[in-house]
Amino acid sequence: MKLSDKLKEKRARLLAEARALTDNPNGEGGDLSADQAAKFDALKADLDKTEAAITRHADLEEAERRAAATPITGSGDQHFDAESRNFSLLRALAGAAGLPVDDGREREISQEIRRRNPGQAFQGIAVPMAVFEKRVLTTAAPAGGPGSNLIATDLRGDMFIDTLRAKSVIASSGARMLTGLVGNVDIPKKTSSAQAGWFAENTAITSSDLTFGKAQLRPKHVGALTEVSRNVLLQSSPDIEQLIRADFAALLAEALDKAAIRGGGTNEPSGILANALLIGTVDMTTGPTWAKVLELIAKVETANAEGSSFVTTPITVKKLRSTPMVSGTDSRMIMEGPAQLAGYPVGKTTIAMKAGTPDEHPLIFGQWSDLLIGMWSAFDVLVNPYAETAYSKGNVQVRGIITADIALRHPESFAAAFNVGG
Repeated sequence: MKLSDKLKEKRARLLAEARALTDNPNGEGGDLSADQAAKFDALKADLDKTEAAITRHADLEEAERRAAATPITGSGDQHFDAESRNFSLLRALAGAAGLPVDDGREREISQEIRRRNPGQAFQGIAVPMAVFEKRVLTTAAPAGGPGSNLIATDLRGDMFIDTLRAKSVIASSGARMLTGLVGNVDIPKKTSSAQAGWFAENTAITSSDLTFGKAQLRPKHVGALTEVSRNVLLQSSPDIEQLIRADFAALLAEALDKAAIRGGGTNEPSGILANALLIGTVDMTTGPTWAKVLELIAKVETANAEGSSFVTTPITVKKLRSTPMVSGTDSRMIMEGPAQLAGYPVGKTTIAMKAGTPDEHPLIFGQWSDLLIGMWSAFDVLVNPYAETAYSKGNVQVRGIITADIALRHPESFAAAFNVGG
């Protein structure tokens, strides 16, 4: 038996022992006795160590898998990728607006992207995804607005006051980013295996067939329209370059997170909560309990998947942190800290909220590496210096479009509870 399997067996045993303690409290008022509480704490500590060991082995196995495979990100041309990372979005926008800037590198890179992607009809500047990829993964609150208020005699870019943005959590939770896609993508998968069965001598073995399906990624488009001042485009400050990059990255990250969590709207990818094959839900509308949290985890594990983390809303976190683990006591809360639940990391974001529906405050548990985010080629940026409102102020209007899609490798890898914080 592999070490990772042994660790998973150990985790299951520890969870069962902890559940047995909480289901049979011997203390006063339905609480755990002192001995039971001490044993529970020891089990929890052992469980945390086991979870950490499982995560390390999973990371190592994933790294070994990638090492033996063909890279699915980047262009495969290290020199071109390095040049792309030096692409200046500010110079590209200024050049497209007809301003006197040296945008030679940007024009050459844009032309090369067009040459490498003949099937993509760029209408404006073909911007390499290397400009945005890292920021899409890590951005939480980048800059916004047209930027006309950034120009001053004494510009303190290091003290820039940003807008408040919803936190991006999907990529940091472990979703797989597939970049540089060109055509439609079909990923074959086995949906069911052959079955083994006992049979008597001189009798036929019952036949059973393997069945196959596929996860599909199809180009879908999301865009944003903004305005940039002439002064900003003429600035050579690296701070302003970073602000403009970060603003676009924030828009992309938020749009992708919304689609990944919910999706399913007009022209949108189908997200986790919109997927008809979602393994199941746990009813927490009357209030969360420790048993229901464990049931949510069990939904995923019973389907032979391995959950890695939770994603929820700040209101749900508040509810979990203020609800006792054992009803009628206030000794321990279901969620002891701001970023961990039942030994798993918790990503919280207002993006997961949806007012006026039964799933207003969902709690989602799953294996987030089974969420695929496919991104086609490059970011298409079109500059319009003649838009009526922008033209009257000497500004330029900028439209950005990205093409992406979202798919689940296994819908069974996710389970959810709705309106937990209500």
